Amino acid sequence: MVSETMTNWSNFIFSDDIVFEEKVYRLFKYQLEYNPVYQRYYEALGQFPDKDLCHPEYCADFNSISQNDITKIPLLPIKAFKDTIVTTQPDQEADLTFKSSGTSGMQRSVHKVVDEELYKQSLLEGFKQFYGLDNTVIWGYTPGYADNSHSSLIYMIQQLINEDDSGLSCFLPLDEPLDKDAVEKVRESGRQLILFGAAFGLLDLLETNKVTLPSNSIVIETGGMKTHRREISRKQMHQKLSEGFGLDDSRIHSEYGMAELLSQAYTTGGQWFHTVPWMQVQIRNPENPAEVLPPHKEGLIGIIDLANVYSCPFLLTGDKGLRDRKGRFKVMGRWNPKDLRGCNFLIYED
Repeated sequence: MVSETMTNWSNFIFSDDIVFEEKVYRLFKYQLEYNPVYQRYYEALGQFPDKDLCHPEYCADFNSISQNDITKIPLLPIKAFKDTIVTTQPDQEADLTFKSSGTSGMQRSVHKVVDEELYKQSLLEGFKQFYGLDNTVIWGYTPGYADNSHSSLIYMIQQLINEDDSGLSCFLPLDEPLDKDAVEKVRESGRQLILFGAAFGLLDLLETNKVTLPSNSIVIETGGMKTHRREISRKQMHQKLSEGFGLDDSRIHSEYGMAELLSQAYTTGGQWFHTVPWMQVQIRNPENPAEVLPPHKEGLIGIIDLANVYSCPFLLTGDKGLRDRKGRFKVMGRWNPKDLRGCNFLIYED
């Protein structure tokens, strides 16, 4: 097998001339050769003692997995990023280190990013699949993330801010009312405002004072509901944001991302997330993660993110969701960990 260098992946991953399945299969072979954590996980599947919990095709020899059926590729439980460093480049110094959010003492995921430029390309090209950047003002309101120096969300918003040369894009001051003069400056500029914010942070912002944003503005909530004092459905939250910012509900969007991923998915009005071309979501059976569930059947969200080439592109999250026939997906909260079977493998460091 030919060794892959660190200079040829970008053109391959983002190429429009190569079919997705071919990209996935090549990265699968690359992971088996160069990723020690994925290697051990793959071997553990083949030696799993309770065959009732492991689909035979999931535990099959590598040669039985072909480009024609990428659903057979095992998805690494995302918990691996908490247990060890997941990388194909163990001797390469990371350009960036992302850590998941968490309270003091909580075990956090760590994602070593060895190619910052590849991540920037995924971030910016992915954003442009849904939104423009040429005449846009980006605001970020991120309480709960600002004190995490390794926040992938903070990094993402900062890169989008850097794309604007108007001087109007920025992170908003925390725990302060929204500045009406700043809103008016954006309105006068003729640019479109895109406000990113953690879900309940945005609601807290509206509690300080309600400000009507320009009618073409977009508010993108980034989740962050699980550790807050209140509970609310995404639909209810979007309604409150719509009313509070004086926007049509079609202007309230969501972003799905995490420290362990280098690509993001977005809703553009409504509850269905759309992926970028180098990302795919599968819904897996929590009783048997080898099984891909049919459309509109609830299960665990599995993700193939080709931008994760140097960590692991094949991940099984702890999120509950479902997928439709168009490839769109809904996020329905966290799955109860005690209900998971067949995917709890300990991953040891060498």
